[in-house]
Amino acid sequence: MTSRESAPRTGVLASWAPTAATAVGITFYGCEQDEALVLRELAAGLGVVPTITQAAVSEANIGLTAGNRCISVGHKARITNSTLLALNHAGVEYISTRSIGCNHIDVDYARSLGICVETVAYSPDSVADYTVMLMLMALRNAGSVIRRAAVHDYRLNDVRGKELGDLTVGVIGTGRIGSAVMDRLHGFGCRMVAFDNRPQTSADYLPLDEVLRLSDVLTLHTPLTADTHHLLNGRRIQQLKRGAFVINTGRGSLIDTEALVAALESGRLGGAALDVLEGEEGIFYADCRNKPLPNENLVRLQKLPNVIVSPHTAYYTDHALRDALENSVANCRKFENRKQRWI
Repeated sequence: MTSRESAPRTGVLASWAPTAATAVGITFYGCEQDEALVLRELAAGLGVVPTITQAAVSEANIGLTAGNRCISVGHKARITNSTLLALNHAGVEYISTRSIGCNHIDVDYARSLGICVETVAYSPDSVADYTVMLMLMALRNAGSVIRRAAVHDYRLNDVRGKELGDLTVGVIGTGRIGSAVMDRLHGFGCRMVAFDNRPQTSADYLPLDEVLRLSDVLTLHTPLTADTHHLLNGRRIQQLKRGAFVINTGRGSLIDTEALVAALESGRLGGAALDVLEGEEGIFYADCRNKPLPNENLVRLQKLPNVIVSPHTAYYTDHALRDALENSVANCRKFENRKQRWI
């Protein structure tokens, strides 16, 4: 479904009153129904005339950008280079992705075409809360307990849970989300050690190998880049304490999944809680109940009682969704303002 409309004003950004002359046209691709509802509520107050479609951007729907230099896209579908080229030919000069990461876009290729790509910030609390929840669930075998209770098996698990206050948590990446996770963990009384190439907090920073050696729980919050691809590979998994738990709410390819699965199946690791996974594209966000899964590692992971898998949902809260939309619009408006100054 696609629509182009100007929503009634709701008082958002009330200190700035947009006019028809200052309104910016933006095409919003991959805009789910809940996003569309919020966007229609906010649009006029933000000075935007939106063109909204649930479909991901592709060569087939480039026409929806007509007259708009800026587009906003979701993170759920990869944007191919051929689509970027088509966007360039259609006059698109700016892409705002409603996500913290942009590994679904070849940013260098886009830049070579003269297209600027930028991410958005949203409340780090969404992912931080979810990370700590997954951590606690993993340590208390909650996935297994809930599955057994669902079939009326209420016996205690043979594997007792662990308490965070007795453990050392290693945090890889201490940006906005990693720092928010650490803020929450202070209340549990656990020891925390951290690794980041650019330390930004007062955390106890150590070399990566030392963080791995000390960690009972390892949580990943670094962007996915060429340097961090398979950051947690087979060798580094072997450096973790025997029985350690791995938590990932960052990006799936931060972990060599094949090596992780092998370590879990062998009992080398105590468990894992994964909100992201290599090869999740085309599986997460889809109804796969009546078809075989094409990702063998996902199948193997979900057979393990000490593994929790969720479909890339840590970011998904009312607050974060609204932040992402508002900041995507703000980024597009800033780009348009810069363009006006250049003209």
